Amino acid sequence: MRIPSTQALRALDSFARHGSVWRAADELSLTRSAVSHQLRLLERDLGFELLQRQGKGVTLTARGRRYANDVRKALTVIGDAALQFDNKGIGGSLSVSCTPGFASLWLCTHIAEFQDMYPEVALRIVTPRRLEDVSNPDVDIFIAFGDGNWPNRAVELLCEVEFTPLCSPALLNKIGGLNEPGDVLRAPLLHLGDFDDWTRWLALTNVENPDVECGIIFSDMNLVYSAATAGQGIAMGDELTCRSAMISGQLVRPFDHSIKSPRSYFLVMEHAKVGHAVSLAFIDWLKSGLAQTSPSSRSAYA
Repeated sequence: MRIPSTQALRALDSFARHGSVWRAADELSLTRSAVSHQLRLLERDLGFELLQRQGKGVTLTARGRRYANDVRKALTVIGDAALQFDNKGIGGSLSVSCTPGFASLWLCTHIAEFQDMYPEVALRIVTPRRLEDVSNPDVDIFIAFGDGNWPNRAVELLCEVEFTPLCSPALLNKIGGLNEPGDVLRAPLLHLGDFDDWTRWLALTNVENPDVECGIIFSDMNLVYSAATAGQGIAMGDELTCRSAMISGQLVRPFDHSIKSPRSYFLVMEHAKVGHAVSLAFIDWLKSGLAQTSPSSRSAYA
């Protein structure tokens, strides 16, 4: 078997992280046809299929995903070795503001990976009082939850949000199961901040005359999450940040119906701080991690 070219491996890594040929082409400063050509050459050299057609798009095969993960690790090793020997390793300080729920349910469960990759970076993570707050002057990168309207700031969409009911197996057994959407009203509803998410989900599923303003309102997603896993009610959650709890069986998803939130996660920065090496390293790591752990690569929780 021929040893694949570095350019082809970088094309695969970029495609795996972004999920599309045009985004990979943009990142690598190549044409779409050039990226597609590199991926075809790589398949030929490897002797197995990396890509499969799905609907109108193209996705990685299961074997392709495993190989892409190995390629990413190898490219990281090569990059780190180059930094080590040219004495230009990424270092310095970085302050990141992140909403409490995303910080505790995703960021804090993966952050050691970034520290292992960039041991010279002194990292500080803080949480704001409001999910959309980007006012802290000491922060370099904000992971904020809002409508994307932050004037005079550099703003980039990170994750769109889809919510669906999640509850503990113990609660599910206690209420005799959930066979249809209206059955959720037989248990306390757990709300984050207001009643909007449950109102929209019940309307989507055509539940008639629901008493939405029942249950408990929490100011913090961590509280909603704790109450749901303890069997105190049914929460509106998502499969990215609640993935570990779902895999372990602490939470289950009784329905396929989900609602798209009018708010999303964004990366927000002061224009003067855009382009710093340590910030770029963190953002690249964050996007890569989300692409690997998100079922749709576009889901998060406030």
